[in-house]
Amino acid sequence: MAGIAGNGESALRDLNGKVAWITGAGTGIGQAGAVSLAQAGMEVILSGRRRENLEETAALVEKSGKTPVIEELDVSDNDSVSRVVARIEERFKRLDVAVLSAGINVKNRSWKEVETQGWDSVVDIDLNGAFYCCRSVLPIMRRQKEGLIVNVASWAGVRVSKLTGPAYTAAKHGMVAMSESLNMEEAINGIRSCALCPGEVATPILENRPVKVTDEEKAVMLQGEDLGETILFLAQLDKRVCVNQLVISPTANRMYTAGLS
Repeated sequence: MAGIAGNGESALRDLNGKVAWITGAGTGIGQAGAVSLAQAGMEVILSGRRRENLEETAALVEKSGKTPVIEELDVSDNDSVSRVVARIEERFKRLDVAVLSAGINVKNRSWKEVETQGWDSVVDIDLNGAFYCCRSVLPIMRRQKEGLIVNVASWAGVRVSKLTGPAYTAAKHGMVAMSESLNMEEAINGIRSCALCPGEVATPILENRPVKVTDEEKAVMLQGEDLGETILFLAQLDKRVCVNQLVISPTANRMYTAGLS
């Protein structure tokens, strides 16, 4: 298959020694992305709000022979984001991939129930936090003249859904638009942004659903490792390739089969 590439070489790039920063790395998609990238030879920096969760991810990463760096972080704090990125640059002198996976939702999410505090917490982390991270990593990537940002959005970022509530839906739509605006302005600097938009994934965020999700339902959803492999694929693509948006869902997509909306 290597011969398919125009120059006779594999189209997938070697990630050994390259550097990745993952937010929301303590659980779910962020954790799976960190493990997949480390297994491919990348140096990984793990960020999240709960150190115990980050240490669990670090233990998984260490099985691949890599020693991760843990940087506790609340992405809704712009100053903290700036400090973490400054330490990454000081330590590694570069940043090749940023996977922005920090995200939350609230249980009381419908228009009848959502409160200002709940709305603010979702927007502050899911949208503002992603903005702070993007803004902080851009100077490094501009100097390198290359870099990949994976904005982990959602099916709810491309299709309006009552299931996820107005705050999450609005934040993820904003994230998708923000991601594309990066490509519009930063392509000249060799920077690529992908809005990764998964359907239902069996991750801990499901515990905040107003209606409990059964084990049988979780079993046919996307799994964390599916998204980990997807993130790895994006990272391995040649720097000339930009996947602007990637929508991925379970084959048994309940948005279709169960008529969820």
